[in-house]
Amino acid sequence: VNTRKHSLGIPPPSEKDWPKEDEDFFLLDPDRKRDVLPQPFRMIRKLVMQVFESAMEIIERREMLREAQKQKVQPQKCFPTAEFQVTERANCLAVSGKYVFVGLSMGLAAFNTYDFKDVCAWDAAKTEICAIHALDLGNECHVLLALDEMGLAWLFCFHKESFLLIKILNEVEDMSQRSTCVEVVLSRGGDYAGILLQGNTKAWLEIYQLPKDSWLTEMENNARAAEELACSERRSSCSSEVGTFLLQELPVSAIRPDVELDPPELLLTVRPPKPVTGTSFKGPLDALKEVDESSMLGLGYNHLIKDSQWELQEAIFCSTYQEYLEAEGVLKEEIPRYATFHFVLPSRILVGPEMKVQPDIPVGIGVHWDGNHNFCLYLLNHSPKEKVDSDLKPDVVWPCASPIACSAVSSCSRYLALAGEDATITIWDKHLGYPLSVTAILEERFIRSIHFL
Repeated sequence: VNTRKHSLGIPPPSEKDWPKEDEDFFLLDPDRKRDVLPQPFRMIRKLVMQVFESAMEIIERREMLREAQKQKVQPQKCFPTAEFQVTERANCLAVSGKYVFVGLSMGLAAFNTYDFKDVCAWDAAKTEICAIHALDLGNECHVLLALDEMGLAWLFCFHKESFLLIKILNEVEDMSQRSTCVEVVLSRGGDYAGILLQGNTKAWLEIYQLPKDSWLTEMENNARAAEELACSERRSSCSSEVGTFLLQELPVSAIRPDVELDPPELLLTVRPPKPVTGTSFKGPLDALKEVDESSMLGLGYNHLIKDSQWELQEAIFCSTYQEYLEAEGVLKEEIPRYATFHFVLPSRILVGPEMKVQPDIPVGIGVHWDGNHNFCLYLLNHSPKEKVDSDLKPDVVWPCASPIACSAVSSCSRYLALAGEDATITIWDKHLGYPLSVTAILEERFIRSIHFL
C-alpha cells in the first residue's frame, strides 16, 4: 500500500547532514594535510626542502658572481713567446741591453734576447749566485754585481760575449776577518756601487766609484788589438786551409789576451749611528764648538745631558710603566745591522749653488738603518780626510716621528717616500724640504716595502 501523498524530490541541504570532521573544509590550508603525516615523514620533508633552498641559494650566488665577472675588464693572458734552457738551477736574473744574465747554482750564464741562445757561461769559482744586478755601459760593455751564497760580492765586466772578473769587493786573505755581504746595489748609469756588509757584531756600508770610462777605453783597445792579432794569424796561416778555418770559427773574444781592468775605488764607509749617551763636554761652549756651521739638524750627539740624568730618566720611565714593560718585555737598544740605501741625483737640499754636478750622475746616497728615526744623506765627493773617518757624519739628516720601516726615492730623486713603523707614509719634496702628503693605514699594519710607479 502506497501511502506517500507527494512526489519524490531532492531534499534541501541541511547543516545537520554535514560531517563534523570536514567542518570548515573550505577555510583549511591544503598544506596542513602534510602535518598529519607521521613524524619521520615530516622530518624527511623538512630536510629535502632545506636541500632545495640551499641549492637555489648557491645557484643564485653563482649567477651573481658570473654576472659580476662579465662586467669586469678581463686581463689579457700572455703566453711565453720563447724559452731558453739552463744547465743548472736558476736563482736570479737581470736584463741589460740585449742580454739576459742568469745566476745559477753553479756560476753565471748569459743569453741573447734575439735568438735566446746561450752566449757565454762562467763557473770558474764553482759558487752559487743568489742575486745579480746588471747595467749597460755602452759599446757592448756591461757591468755586473753579483752576490753568492757565501756572502761574497763579485764585480764582473761583460764584453764581446765574455765574462771578465774585475774584483771580489769583500775578499780578504784571513778567512776569520771576512765580512758577509747581504745586499748589493748599482747606481743608474753604472758610476757607483754599494754593498752592505755584516761582521760578527757590527754592520757598515761601503760605496765604490766604478772607473767605467777607463774600462770602456781598455776594452776598446783590447778588442782592436785582438782583431789585429786575428788578422795577422790569418795572413800567416793562409797556406793551411784547416788552420784558417779554425781561426775564422773562433770568436775574437776567445783569442784575445787576458785583460786587467782598474779596480773600483772605495769612496765612503758609512756606519750605523751610535746610541745617544751622556755628554762628554764640560760646558756649553765646548758643545757649541762641535756644532756644524750650517743650521741643519744633526743626530743629537752634541748635547749637555749627563749620564746621571739619562739614568734618572730611565728609572722614572721604568717605574711609571713597569706593568706594561713586564708584559711586553724590555728590549735593550742595540746597534742596527741592516740598512736600506739609495743613490740620489742632485737636488737643492743636498747640493749647493757653487757645486758643479751633472744632472744624470748621483751625487749622494740616502741611508736609513733599522729601528732608527733618521734618514741620512751623504755626499759622495768628500775630502780624503773624511773618507778614512770611521764615524762619517751625514750632510743632511731627515728626522721622522717614528722609526723608519722602509723608504723609496723617485726616479728623478726629487720625491722621497718614508714609511714608519706606525703605518704612516709621508711623501717629501726634497727640493723644497716639506711634506706633500701624509697617509695613515688605519689597520696599523707593518709596511715592508714601498715603491714609486
